Order: sequence, then structure tokens, then C-alpha cells
Amino acid sequence: MTSTDSVNKTLSSNASIIQLHVEGMTCASCSARVERTLNRLPEVSHAQVNLTTEMATIEMDTAQLPLAVDAIEDAGYHVVVPQMILDVEGMTCASCVARVERVVKRLPNVVDAQVNLATEQAVVQGWASQAHVIAAIEDAGYVAKPLQAALHRMDEDKQARKAAEQQQLQRDFKWALGLSVPVFVLEMGGHLWSDFHHWISHHIGMQTSWLLQCVLTALVLLLPGRRFWQTGLPALFKGAPDMNSLVAVGSLAAFGFSSVATFLPDVLPPQARHVYYESAVVIITLILLGRVLEARAKGRTSEAIRRLVDLQSKTATIERDGQILTVDIAQVQRDDVVLVKPGERVAVDGVVVGGQSWVDEAMITGEPMPVEKNLGANVTGGTINQQGSLRVQASAVGDATVLAQIIRMVSEAQGNKLPIQAAVDKVTLWFVPAVMVLSLLTFALWWLLGGEAALSLAVVNAVAVLIIACPCAMGLATPTSIMVATGRGAELGVLFRQGSALQSLQEVSVVAVDKTGTLTEGKPQLTDMVLQDAFEREHVLSLVAAAESPSEHPIAQALLQAAQKAHLDIPSLRHFESHTGLGIAALTDAHHIHIGADRYMQQLGLDVSVWQVQAKALAAAGKSPLYVAIDGVLAAILAVSDPIKPSTPAAIAALHAQGLKVVMVSGDNRVTAEAIARQLGIDEVVAEVMPDGKVAVIQDLQHQGKVAFIGDGINDAPALAQADVGLAVGTGTDIAIESADVVLMNGRLTAVADAIALSRATMRNIHQNLFWAFAYNIALIPIAAGILYPFFGILLSPMLAAGAMALSSVFVLSNALRLRWFQA
Repeated sequence: MTSTDSVNKTLSSNASIIQLHVEGMTCASCSARVERTLNRLPEVSHAQVNLTTEMATIEMDTAQLPLAVDAIEDAGYHVVVPQMILDVEGMTCASCVARVERVVKRLPNVVDAQVNLATEQAVVQGWASQAHVIAAIEDAGYVAKPLQAALHRMDEDKQARKAAEQQQLQRDFKWALGLSVPVFVLEMGGHLWSDFHHWISHHIGMQTSWLLQCVLTALVLLLPGRRFWQTGLPALFKGAPDMNSLVAVGSLAAFGFSSVATFLPDVLPPQARHVYYESAVVIITLILLGRVLEARAKGRTSEAIRRLVDLQSKTATIERDGQILTVDIAQVQRDDVVLVKPGERVAVDGVVVGGQSWVDEAMITGEPMPVEKNLGANVTGGTINQQGSLRVQASAVGDATVLAQIIRMVSEAQGNKLPIQAAVDKVTLWFVPAVMVLSLLTFALWWLLGGEAALSLAVVNAVAVLIIACPCAMGLATPTSIMVATGRGAELGVLFRQGSALQSLQEVSVVAVDKTGTLTEGKPQLTDMVLQDAFEREHVLSLVAAAESPSEHPIAQALLQAAQKAHLDIPSLRHFESHTGLGIAALTDAHHIHIGADRYMQQLGLDVSVWQVQAKALAAAGKSPLYVAIDGVLAAILAVSDPIKPSTPAAIAALHAQGLKVVMVSGDNRVTAEAIARQLGIDEVVAEVMPDGKVAVIQDLQHQGKVAFIGDGINDAPALAQADVGLAVGTGTDIAIESADVVLMNGRLTAVADAIALSRATMRNIHQNLFWAFAYNIALIPIAAGILYPFFGILLSPMLAAGAMALSSVFVLSNALRLRWFQA
């Protein structure tokens, strides 16, 4: 949308993102038409439509939603109305039912409401928010609660719908095939047996043969072929033709011309008295076959989501009120204790409150080795308990579980459009009208220049142009690859929160990595402690632990744990201050304590040169030196080391193998940071970076090219947002994950190289699909128009055109499905 468009929009401040499920779109022209229709509405800020997922994402005021729905319906498509189910308590009679129905139906954006007294449930159709519906029912004097639908049930409903569509397509194809074979044999049998036409003329007569073909063709058009003209002709009459319009016009043109030749032969020149019933029926049959194959292939593109949904347990065994019950997963509540037997899936996210076992988390993190779970350990719903039994207290259920969030992120990424799709959309918007114009031009040229058989040649070639054109392949080229790639990424433990990251990631030339928690374990340990002569180790360490106790920084926790392991008494604090990027200051009943970097000590007026040799030696070993001052006197130098993750060296090597520059961003002093960088073979180090300085580092690196930044902490969130692609370690903070474009679920840095390799493979796949889609149309439309006839005497039969058109979409889908077996 241009800036001019946005100026002309009259948006409410209540604008929000709404998704509509739109049925009836069969090609890129359809999705482009719906998108254009929505964007023309002044109430809509922005809209984009995804053909593969059949979803329209609209930014507008929810109160104006009926306008968007009506516009889509007027354009000839169907909007699936969402449905919510509520438990309603307090109804005692039919009057209660009528009252609840009445108050709900009065709400904006409610299409229908049905209340059942026996089940005490209300089924509400429409786009009103659940909160508004519940509030209306409660204002009427009843109690309403949402009935949580399990993930597997939602998926089963969708699969049932898709299965019904496939079955209908298969039935139509079988009917078309059965009716088409006799037509094809009657008209084309002479090519198989030279005396066949003579036998037909002698026994039943050619006119009778044509009448029989006419009846059979009419049945094909009226029964299995009705889907094309029922949607295609209205779209054509509204000035927005789609692929169905091409098929409808092409098949009806062949049938119409043949009918004239059959019943009114005298109105045609003798050379044009031919019938093309076989073309009409074969067009319908082959395109239905293509639709059947396409539907099957489309179903496979969402297999990854289905496999994720299948990880969700359908039932759970819980302890409640002293009883052990097996309940539907939707009935499990937070803080319920769930029993998990050996071999069962963990039903919910939670904490182990009893038992010990090993749990296979490969389906969530991609890690092949089981993880030991003891008392207090966190477990994730969807993982598999292996040996022992566990008692798990639920901490997250329903949509709040990690698995539900993964499914949501993958689904949202699959619905996104890549930047490359914008150019394709512009082409597909005008593609079908352009094809119809080309068909008319083809008809006119052959009529004028075709000689004695001009009319027949004009009809055949014009129909071939209509039929061979395939906007579907262009519309499916990008979204199908995105769907398969994001699903495959989820299986590898790489979640693309933004589908656009699939394109951006392959353009990256610099990978910047935060050190703590990303390159390292994020679990530092106290390794060295050098004291001034006047101080004792236990006394200094107890004061250090006291000073650091309010802090949640990993280094603070390491110092506190060291004191706890030594069983030291830790005094209480009277005051605590944190100086970001420098250190901390604290006050006990007896002492002032300062802990931090050398630059912090220098600000306090303390001379750290006495520790210069020790500090350099510690830093050269990759350790982080810290100074401790007690009551204004330099007391000790500490060294803290954060172990490097086992996967880090292999990850850096893999990034180098991909031709990428790796930059480490660290708050450590330069000597320590460079020592770690040398150990890992990192190309460049940016050290002594204050937490709020990471954005500036990313901005400087962006002068070298596209930058990916990998982080895990709260202070990484701004840098993740600034980078061209932000990758968050899945074991990091929620804030970091929400700021990232890609989430690495298993915490392994090698997943970054996997994500980049998947991005590159996906873009190659998309380019292959687009090349095929455009090259197919550019090459075959002129051939269908008869450009080869003057030189080689070759004309493309409409039947062959239908076969080529049907297979073009199948080729694109099959190529996209190759990403299911991607290996980095």
C-alpha cells in the first residue's frame, strides 16, 4: 500500500489485527482479488491474503469487520465464521435459553448464537471477542466460562473439512473420467484404429455420434464441471476473472462451437464443421485430476503442524480431591498434579513434585539424548517419559503451554508473506485478464489469417491459450515453500516467528553473538580469589556474597553459590545499588562494599595497578577479573569463568564454512574477550560493551552488510530488534524471545547454521518454483496461441494444454515438498 493510500484511510484508534478464513480461492488471481478488494475499503488499514493457508490478515477496527466480510462475499468467496463454545451456568428453563441467545445475538459481530439447556452450553458464531460475549451473559444474570478446545480437536475439525473437500474432488474426477472416456473414444478413436470412424459412420452415423458426445459433454459440464462455471462466470461478469473463469470460458467455448456444428451446421463454413466435445470434457477431467493431486500435496505441506498437534495428549491422569482420575486434557487446570507413567507423553508443562525419570525432549528441542528429571525439574508437554514414573504439578495448560506457543508461532510464520511475494502479487493481479485479452487476440488473428479453416483454428487456439495459462503455480510458488520450511525448522528446533526471516537470513553476511548465555553456558563459577595481606578469604567472600545477594546477574549468583558451598554466614544488607556495566555498591551493618570492573574502582579513586599482573594473567586465561573494595580499601581480586557450551566450537566452524563473519559482543574487558575469541576462532571482538550499547554495535556492523544477532537476555532485546535478523536462544528470557525473528529451542548455537542453511535452501526452492511458474507461462502461452504453426505446422491441442496446466501446480507443490527432507 502506498503512503497516499494510507493517508486516505479513515482508521479508528481501535484498529487491530484480524484473521479471516476465506474459502473458494483456487489461484493467485483469487487471492490477489480478495486482497485488492479489502485494501480498497477505507476502513481497512492493511490487508494481505495467503492462498496456501486460505487466510486473510486484516488491520481494521473490529466494529467494522462486517464490511470486510461482505466485501469478500460480494467478490464471490466465502468467509468461514469462527465459533466459540461457552459453558453457561444458572439456566433453568427455556426462557433462560431464549434470554441468553437474545443478549448474545445483539452484540456487534455476532452472526448467530445457539444455547442448549441440556448441555448448558452456548455455541456462538462470529467475530465478537470472547470477553465481550462472557460479559454480556454475566450481565444477564448467568455465569459463563470458555470451554477450552484441545489442539488436537481443532486440528481434527480442519482435517475433516479438508478430507471432505478431497473426497468431493475425487468423486467429481471419477464422474468426469467415466463420462469423458466414451466422448474421447468416439471422437479420437480413429487415431487409434484407422477404420474406427468408418465403422461409426456405417453403424450409428456421425450425427448420432455427435449427439451422444453432446449429451455426455453436457453432463460433464453440469455435474463434475459445475464448480468451474459456478464461480468462474460470476467472477468474470464482475470484471475480476480467475482461473475458474479461464476453464469455464474455454470449456464452454469448445462445447458451444461443437453444439453449433452439431445442430446448426449450415451457419458454419464447410471447412469449420468439426466438433471439439472431447476437448471440453478432457479439459474438465485433467484439471480435476490436477486439483486432486494438488489437494493431496497441499495436505502434506502442513504435516509438520499436524505432527506438532499430535504431540498433545488427549487425556491426562490427575490427582484431585484424593482421587486419581483420567480426564480430557481440556479439563486439566493449573496446579493440578498429573501422573505420568513410563512411555507416556507428558500432558502439560509443569514441575516434577515426585519421582525420577529420563524424558525424551527431541520433539521439542531437537536434542536426541534423553534428559534426567528429578524433584524440582521442569518438564514440557508433548515430551515422552521413558523409564520412571513422575508426578508433575501443572504450571501451564491449554494455550499457555510451550507446545501450544510453538504451534502458534509456526502457524503465524506460515501465514506471512516474504518480500519477494510482493512482485509476484502485482503480476498475478493482472495475469488472468491479460490471458483473456491474449485469447481474444489469438481468436481474431487466426480468424483473419487462418485461411479456409480459419474459424476452427481460431476456436482451438483461443481455447488452448485460456486453458494452458496457470496462475495457480505462481500463487503457490512462495507460500508452499514457506509452509514446508517453517514446519521442517520446527522439527529441527528452529522456530521462525516471522516468515520474512526465511528470506532475510540468507542475505546475512555478519553474525554477531552475545557471549554470556549464548557462546557460554551462562552459569559462571568463581575460579580464583587473590587477597591483600590484611584480609581473610572467608570474611571477604561472606561480604561479597552479601553484597551480591539482591542481584540476579549470573556472576552475582556464582559468588553467592561459592559462599553457600563454603557454608559461610552471610550478613544482612542495609543498602544496595547497581551501577549498570560497572558494578555494585552495598552496605552492611559494619562495612561498605564495592565490587566491579577496574574502571569502577578507578572512579572510586582506588589504584588497581597493584593487581595489574594478576588481572592480565586471569584475563588471558579467558576469565573475568573483578575487584573488591571494603571500606574504601582494595581487598581482593576475583576471577569468574563461564564455561563455553560444548556445541559452540562446532557452531563457529559451521558459520565460517558458510562464508560468514562472526563477531563476539561482550561486556568483559578486552583481554578476557579476546582470549575467548582466540580459543573459538572468532573473527572480531567488540568488548567492554555496556548493556545499552549493543544497539550501537549492531548499527556499526550493519555498515558491513546484513547482520544477524544472537542473544538470550533481557538486555539483548533492543539489539535483537535492531538487527536485520534477531535470533533468540530458547532457554533465554521471554522478552528476548518476543523481540526475536527466530527462536533456537534447544539452546545449541549450531542451530544458527541450520537456520541459515534452511533459509538458503528455502529461497533456492522458491526461486526454482517462480522460475518454473513464469517460464511455463511465458513459453507455453505463445505455443498455445499457434506461434509454431507457420514454421513447423504444430498446434497445441486444448487437451494437452489442460494436462500441462494441471501438472504445473503439482510440480510446484512437489518441489516445495522436497524441503521436508532438508538436512543442514
